[in-house]
Amino acid sequence: MLSQQTNKRIGQAMHDYSMLSTGDHVLVAVSGGIDSLVLAWLLNDWLKKAPVTYELHAVHIDMDIWSDEMNTPSPVEQVLEQMQELGLNLYVEKSLPLQEKDRNCFSCSKLRRKQLFDLASQFKCNKIAFGHHKDDLLETLFINMFYSGNISTMVPRQNLFSGRLSVIRPLAYVEKSEIVEIAEKLGITAVSNLCPLAGDTRREKVQEMLQDIYRQIPGAKASLFASMKNVREGYML
Repeated sequence: MLSQQTNKRIGQAMHDYSMLSTGDHVLVAVSGGIDSLVLAWLLNDWLKKAPVTYELHAVHIDMDIWSDEMNTPSPVEQVLEQMQELGLNLYVEKSLPLQEKDRNCFSCSKLRRKQLFDLASQFKCNKIAFGHHKDDLLETLFINMFYSGNISTMVPRQNLFSGRLSVIRPLAYVEKSEIVEIAEKLGITAVSNLCPLAGDTRREKVQEMLQDIYRQIPGAKASLFASMKNVREGYML
């Protein structure tokens, strides 16, 4: 399912950031989006050829938004069905309740991440894998510069809690278009996000801006991505 180039990029990211080691217990966060579903398949498939052995625990946080009146399969049912077709077991847990005053994307995301950390502890996992890809990292870089006044992004590997837990992003070197191609070959479809607050308008604006830059400047994406590894601190304020 993976092209030679995509396979090489994934392997390079895993090698560059020492993402997987023998004996790891990896929790893969499956939201139902294309990226996380492809990542779950990838980590399961990687076990067949990787020089290391690890245990995989796929987890889905049920946002509990769906109701019978919608007359469609619930997001949980849709995720479960696709995971079964991929030959993967999935653990589902209801999301923790939010206070009315905290009903916003930031608070929800923060609470969901805390829940994933707790589940990692429950399953004795030392790694949590997210489906963020190359485009996500570039977009986050510009979002942080435009809206937060800092130069930072999501890193392919981040050690937390004095190294007891690491967040890994095996798709960090892979473009969104490549993930979509893999999904099409696997027959994976994204599960709709029913949250009325879904959608990050800041990210959408940055996506549009970057797509325009990529059209106007050939090679801009590769150069921008390389710049995140080539920060000349002596020339920063």
